[in-house]
Amino acid sequence: MTLPFTLQQLRILKAIATEKNFTKAAEILYLSQPSLSKQIKTLEKNLDILLINRKGNKISLTENGKVFLQYSERILALCEESCRALIDLKNGDRGNLRVGASQTTGTYLMPQVLALFAQNYPQIGLKVQVNSTRLIAKSILAKEIDIAIVGGEIPNKLKKDLTVEDFVEDKLCLIIANSHFFAKREKIKKEDLYHLNFITLNSNSTIRNFIDTILAQNCIETKQLKIIMQLNSIEAIKTAVSLGLGAAFVSSSSIEKEIELQTIKILEIEDIKITRTLSIISNPESYKTKAFELFYNELYILKNTSKI
Repeated sequence: MTLPFTLQQLRILKAIATEKNFTKAAEILYLSQPSLSKQIKTLEKNLDILLINRKGNKISLTENGKVFLQYSERILALCEESCRALIDLKNGDRGNLRVGASQTTGTYLMPQVLALFAQNYPQIGLKVQVNSTRLIAKSILAKEIDIAIVGGEIPNKLKKDLTVEDFVEDKLCLIIANSHFFAKREKIKKEDLYHLNFITLNSNSTIRNFIDTILAQNCIETKQLKIIMQLNSIEAIKTAVSLGLGAAFVSSSSIEKEIELQTIKILEIEDIKITRTLSIISNPESYKTKAFELFYNELYILKNTSKI
């Protein structure tokens, strides 16, 4: 049976769907726009269906195009996986690994993990993607990432198709400036939280929602906490806290430098500890390269020796 499409045509369709622009799609594939347009017309003719809506400068996939794109992405992922498997067999310990991480984990914890791995296996190329837990999980399922460490809650509809393993505990600390009136204390009571001015991430943040849930479970009325500022990054929050603008909950992995420089102070809360379990996620259906096995083994060693 002769297939009505080529792999190049599938790559073109994926590029158009991503860029929503023929010119940009042609550029990233190093093709001329006329050549790209001709390939798409040939594909539509061979399939006898319309894949792309063309209305002026606006480009969108038809319903047929959306369905065909899903299969195209799976086909391309399998092709890439087969090449990687052959390269892995040929090169032994050499190879490439695509690693993912959720936002806070990718910014503060993952660099330590990658540095240790690169020291032991400098011959393995690493490509890192940092995004929300949900998007990282989707990339794992699409076989665009091989393995990831995430801290957020994985949606159940994605989790059921993933291999999810506990990695390490991440403590979320309450921090204040050294000039704060609570700075002389080592521990505060639950009621003292109502006297603090809080700086937080926005309400859609998975970390903030997790903290609110734990506080609520400990009989803290989170809606009565005074939030004076919402910022879009942990770095911005740490800076604001160090300037004495308020208090904040942040991951312990994100404040090592500040603790060393003594620009902030950690406050313990009586009878409350806020920790979350970071998870290692992978796709059970993906081919496990030698590079994957080496990286996974390093994570297992780190987990059991508490080096991070």
